[in-house]
Order: sequence, then C-alpha cells, then structure tokens
Amino acid sequence: MGEVRLIGTAHVSQESVDEVLAEIDAFTPDVIAVELDAGRYAGLKKQGEAPEVDDILKGGNFNQLLIQWVLGYIQRKIGMDVGVEPGAEMKAAIQAAEERGVQIGLIDRDIGITLQRFWGGMTIWEKCKMIYALGASLIGVDEGEIDIESLKQQDVISAALEEFRKFSPNGAKALIDERDAYLAHQIIGLSGRFERVLVVIGAGHRKGIEGYLLDPASLPPMADLTTKAKSYPWGKIIGIVMILMFAFILITIIFSGVGFNVLLWALLYWVILHGVLTAVFTLAAGGHPLSALTGFLVSGYTAVNPILAAGWFSAIVEAKIRKPTKQDLHKIFEAESFSEMRKNSLFRVVMVAALANVGSTIGTFAYFFLIFPALGIDPGVMMGQGMTNFWHWLTMLI
Repeated sequence: MGEVRLIGTAHVSQESVDEVLAEIDAFTPDVIAVELDAGRYAGLKKQGEAPEVDDILKGGNFNQLLIQWVLGYIQRKIGMDVGVEPGAEMKAAIQAAEERGVQIGLIDRDIGITLQRFWGGMTIWEKCKMIYALGASLIGVDEGEIDIESLKQQDVISAALEEFRKFSPNGAKALIDERDAYLAHQIIGLSGRFERVLVVIGAGHRKGIEGYLLDPASLPPMADLTTKAKSYPWGKIIGIVMILMFAFILITIIFSGVGFNVLLWALLYWVILHGVLTAVFTLAAGGHPLSALTGFLVSGYTAVNPILAAGWFSAIVEAKIRKPTKQDLHKIFEAESFSEMRKNSLFRVVMVAALANVGSTIGTFAYFFLIFPALGIDPGVMMGQGMTNFWHWLTMLI
C-alpha cells in the first residue's frame, strides 16, 4: 500500500490554497486526490455541457435543487467576503497536478446521489428545520463576519459537526458519515495503485477518513453508499390521509341532513383556501400573475390527487413566460446576492414550483382547522349524525 497524506482545508481559505501548493512541492505525490465528483470537476474547469432546462424541470426535485443552489450561494458569499473563490484550493491542486504531469483522482460521491440521500433520508421535521436554517443563513451570511481559518481547527469542527448531528441526524449521516466512508474507499483504492497519494479534502471529513484508514474493515460496503435512499413516501401517505379526511367530511355533511348549501360551501372553501394560498406563495416566490392564477385554478384539484402538485402547473406556466435558458443555470452559480439569484429566470421557476406546493399544503391543513367554524357547525353533532345516517344507509343497501 502506498503512503497517504491528508490535507484538511476550508473551501474558501487562501491559507488552504497555500498549504496545498506547499504540500505538493514537499510530498511530490504520484496522484492528487480531490474532494470532487466528475460533475463538479467539469463545473470547476468550466467543461462539459450544462443540462437542458427541460430536463431540470422534468426531474421535479425542486426542493433538492433549491437546497443545492442556496448552499452553493452561501459558500460563494463567504468566499467573496474573504476574497477567495469557493473551491480555490481544489482548483489550485488540479492546476498544480496538470503542470507537473501528476494524475488527478476524483474521489467524492456523485452530488446527485448525495443530495437524494440527504433530502430523502431526513424526517419531515428535519426538512422543516433545514429550510428555516437555510433561510436564516441567507440573512446571517450577509451580516456576520466569519473566521475562516478557525473552521479548520479540529475542536471547532467537532463542535460544529456535533451540533449538526443534533439538528439533523439523518442529514449528517448522508453529508458527512457516508461521504467519509466513500472517500476512504476511494483513497484506499488509490493507495493500492500509487506509492504517494496526496488527498485534498474538507477539514470536516479528515477525522472520519483517518479512522477508516486505520481500520479499513469497519468500512461499510460501497454498494450501501451509492444507491438511492429507500424512504417511505411520507408526502404521498399524508396526502392520501388528507384526501380520506376530506372525503369523510363531505360524507358526514351529506348524510347529516344540514342541507345542500352547507355541502356547496364546504367545497367552495376547499377550492378557495387552496387556491388563494397557492397563488399568494407563487407571487411571494416572484412568480408571474398568470402562474399564480394557474396555481389558484388547479390547487383544489391537485390537493386531492396524490400524484399531482399545484407547483408543477405553476412552474410550467412560469417557464413558458420567463423562458429560462442554459445560461441562467450558469448565472445561478455566479450570483453575488440572493436578490440577484431571485431575478434569475430558472431560479424563479424552481422557487415558484416549491413555494406553490408549500401554499397548497398549508391550505390542506388550514382547511381542517377552519372549515367547521366557517360553516357554523358543531363538528361533533354533525359527524355523529352523519355517520349514524351513513351506517343506516349502508345497512339498507346490504
């Protein structure tokens, strides 16, 4: 096995850039392994074709896209504040390897798999906290000063990782633990082929990787790290439960004898509440009024269809109006402020899709809290009478 030397960096640190270059000269590695996958390597090198906008929208992973873009923006903003481009140490390592004729090893897991396992593995509560934390970070990154070099100190890293594990145990598993194992697998593979392996990784991964390198037998199988996360379709399950509750309310209204007018108002409240909240959230995302109108018109129906979402329809209209291009995708990753990102046509389409769905979901929960006070009905009396009459009707049929 070859000799392995790890460099733990802060991804927006000039000192890390200098450290990487100095270590390359001192260690003279046969291969330089960097914490990148093929896609991010091409992006860093500005090589390869950007994905088609239609493919991005058809993927439907709007929440994952927003998280990826917002995380990328936060990192870029920190880098701009300290005058260092995010990933500068990786770029410096790649350039140095090319100049010296040293092979480059791309050792990180595909970002698509990581994000899918990250988002798919989290509980609903963890997702809500993550969205809130990212929103707060967008404000905090513009206001606070960060000591970048302190981010490489092991005690600071350990404390930060421990806090993240408390905040989102499943998120930490996908972003940190699994990638520690994946990176270690790749490093061990390289060490079997090369005598001197220099590894450039984020400082947060160093401790975990060192543990695996000391005890390779503890590594989980690679297959467990590269498949899509198996998670319960909680969104669909909750949607079906809500549909059943809505049907239950309608049935009890019909059989309670309160009258056709009450049933009609119950249906109108369903349509109006979903439609208004979907439209409001669409406009809050910067959507066009026609996108908001589309959300208003379809939300009442999509809320009772677990395979459709109001945000998809609003996003389709938004994309037709804004006509995002491949250049918009590049501009998202070059934006210097969040307001600049929000003006980007592609970012706005994805925002519309995500927030329109949020509005429709809130409408469903709000309906069950507001419907009986709005109708002026005692739910206990209506449900009791309705179910009694419904049961009697069923027995008559049988």
